[in-house]
Amino acid sequence: FGFKAYKNGQKQEAVEAYRYAAEKGHTGSRWALANMYADGDGVVEDDFEAFKIYAEIASQGVEPGSEDTGFFVNALLALAGYYRKGIPGSPVKIDLTQARQLYFQVASTFGVPEAQFQLAKMMLSGEGGKTSIQQAKKWLNLARKSGHPGAMAVFGNLIFQEGQSARGLAFMTAALDKCSPSDCLWMQDLQEQAFSLASEDDRRVAIALAPEIYHQPE
Repeated sequence: FGFKAYKNGQKQEAVEAYRYAAEKGHTGSRWALANMYADGDGVVEDDFEAFKIYAEIASQGVEPGSEDTGFFVNALLALAGYYRKGIPGSPVKIDLTQARQLYFQVASTFGVPEAQFQLAKMMLSGEGGKTSIQQAKKWLNLARKSGHPGAMAVFGNLIFQEGQSARGLAFMTAALDKCSPSDCLWMQDLQEQAFSLASEDDRRVAIALAPEIYHQPE
């Protein structure tokens, strides 16, 4: 009922139905309700309320192969994001170590490309633990093989800086074809900077390689 109400634009009815189902232990309804609070969708935006619901989902755990696995994984990702930035005016403070641990859990146990990408970025900048370019490259490589544009761009930039100019530029160019509007700008900046530094030969090779890059296993 909540899902149908939401699809019909009846947000208040959806909230009430989701809340009722959540109280009865329905994980999907909890997750939907948390998303509504996080986005201010049909309710007043309240990150701390969303955080509490995501934390409830995470504390439940999940059985292997459970239909609730996706909700559990998304709750862990949401919690990692909150720990990374903190929630102003709430007890949730910035905890980079906790954020990094959560990303690692999702990246390693569930193989989620977004978690692998965020973990790699934290490793590159030394957030929440040691800086490790080699470990970051490992996670970026896994994520980009799954077609994650951000991982592809950052991985390409790293190997470009290491001297693999044509291949690195090809990855950055390929990423631009798949990026979301919110991410395209920083990827474009990376690609344009590399393009300006590359030789004419490397540029030609990169442009030729880019369309095939998503299909390369290595």
